[in-house]
Amino acid sequence: MTLSRRVSPQGSFNYDLVCGQGRLEAFLALEATEIPAFVIDAAEEDCLVMSLVENVARRQHRPIDLMNEVGRLKGRGKTDAEIATIIGSTSSWVYMIVNLIERGEEKLLSAVETGLIPLSMATDIARSSESDIQDLLTDAYEQGIRGKKITKLRHLLELRARKDKLVRGNPLGVSQNKKKRLTPTDLRHLFEREAERQRLMVKKAAFTHDRVVFSIQAIKELLAVSDFEKLLSTEHLDSMPKLIQARLSNGGGL
Repeated sequence: MTLSRRVSPQGSFNYDLVCGQGRLEAFLALEATEIPAFVIDAAEEDCLVMSLVENVARRQHRPIDLMNEVGRLKGRGKTDAEIATIIGSTSSWVYMIVNLIERGEEKLLSAVETGLIPLSMATDIARSSESDIQDLLTDAYEQGIRGKKITKLRHLLELRARKDKLVRGNPLGVSQNKKKRLTPTDLRHLFEREAERQRLMVKKAAFTHDRVVFSIQAIKELLAVSDFEKLLSTEHLDSMPKLIQARLSNGGGL
C-alpha cells in the first residue's frame, strides 16, 4: 500500500491513499490495528498518475479463480461459514459453489463464469430431472436469457440429458409428463417484460456511450502529457488495445 503525506494548515500530517485500496479494505475487514505501507512525498498530479497506472497494470481475476479457491478451502476442512468470512461472501453462495464442485459440474461452473446462467439456475439444473428440463428453459426465458444464450443453455441441457440417460427416445422439451404450455396471458406478460428489457437496454447503451466517450477523451488528454507517456514506457505499459487506438485515431469518436 502506498500513501502520500500531506501537511495540514495546523502543521499535522494527513495521508492520501495512492495505491492499495483493496489491501486497505482487507485489513479493515480483518480488524487489523497496523497496516504496512510506503509513505511518499509527491504532488497530487503525480499521485493520480501512479494510481491510474497501478489500476491499469492490475491483474483482473476471473470468477472461476474464486470458485476454485472455494474448492481448495473446502478441501482443507473449512466450513461454509468460515469460507464465506474469508472471501467476504455469504454461506449460501459458498454452499451452492461447493455443491457444484462436489458434483463435478465443471460445465455448469463454466456457464456461471461466462454469464450464461446465474448461480441459482446452475444449482437448479444440477438437481433437475427430465421432467424439469422444459420448465428450466421457460424459467430461463422469463429471467431474460435470450438469443445465443438460450441456444447454448438448451445445448447444455441436451448434453446433460444424454449423459444421465434422461432422454429416452423423446426430443428435449417434449416430455409427456410435464409440458408447460404458455397461455395468452403468459405471452402478454413475456412481451411486456421483453419491451421493458429493451427500454432498459437503450438507456444502458446511452450510458455506456457517454462513459466510453469520456474515457477516450481522458486517455487522449493523458497521452498528450509527455511525462505520462515516459512513465508508461518505463513501466512497459505503452501498448494499447487496437479498438482504443482506432478510436483515438478517429478523434475519439465511436
